[in-house]
Amino acid sequence: MIHRHILAHAGARYLWWSVALILASTVLFSTQSEYRGWNGGTWQGYVLGTLGAVLIIWLALLGIRKRSYRSRVGSVPGWTSAHVYLGLAVVVIATLHCAGRLGWNLHTLAYALMCGVVASGLVGIYVYTTQPRFILTNQAGNSRADMFAEVFDLDAQGRELARKCDPAVSIAVKSCIERTVVGGGLVDQLIGRDRSLVYLDDPRSTRGPRMVGNADQRTIVNFIAYRIPRVSKRAEATQLQSLVTLLCRRQALLRRIRSDIRLQGWLKVWLYVHVPLTIALLVALTIHVVTTFMYW
Repeated sequence: MIHRHILAHAGARYLWWSVALILASTVLFSTQSEYRGWNGGTWQGYVLGTLGAVLIIWLALLGIRKRSYRSRVGSVPGWTSAHVYLGLAVVVIATLHCAGRLGWNLHTLAYALMCGVVASGLVGIYVYTTQPRFILTNQAGNSRADMFAEVFDLDAQGRELARKCDPAVSIAVKSCIERTVVGGGLVDQLIGRDRSLVYLDDPRSTRGPRMVGNADQRTIVNFIAYRIPRVSKRAEATQLQSLVTLLCRRQALLRRIRSDIRLQGWLKVWLYVHVPLTIALLVALTIHVVTTFMYW
């Protein structure tokens, strides 16, 4: 898979390309005369700026190349590896192009957007080299649909077991199944927040009927487990023990589902940041180039 070897693709060939490009750009930058000073208005500055612009445009083409399944222009892993290393090189080249002279203007905006794209790209490297492995481990060979199907099966078994127990247990189990929340809003998905509830109606409790939080299904598991040593009939204790075992299996499965949603969510959030930043950079770069040739 791409995420396993993009950094070491072809012996990290594009790392050395990037290093060579940075060294050549540094040498070119150093040839500027002291009379004109170091800035983007020298011929060296224009060469560096052109090189940086071409690189940025090429880097933005990765998304198109990944979807061009019949293309023979390099491999997707090769393009991705070059995208990572040359993306880092373009920061150095752009900095040399402007000689570090920044201000409150459109040109600096283009530079800032470029840095933002590269920074988000570094986050993307981490995400795409770690999260897929976590997702595969968490799923344990099952899709999310398979895991939900297993939860529904456990729900049916749980209802059947609960019917054979005290009415308070049956009400609580039915309530916890109906009020289990998976997913929720964007923030809840990304941090794995669980807003599940359970209705407890135990006549022997002095607190009375109440709706309480059931995050990670801990409340219902503790509620049933608490009753096991306190029932008078062995058969009922056996039923409760079986119910606790089933609820714990359900709890573990729900954890895996929430982890899967959270991990997949972070992958999507990264794309929602990186891609719009790239588009904004291309717009700002175009304006930067046009205004440079119009007024300079």
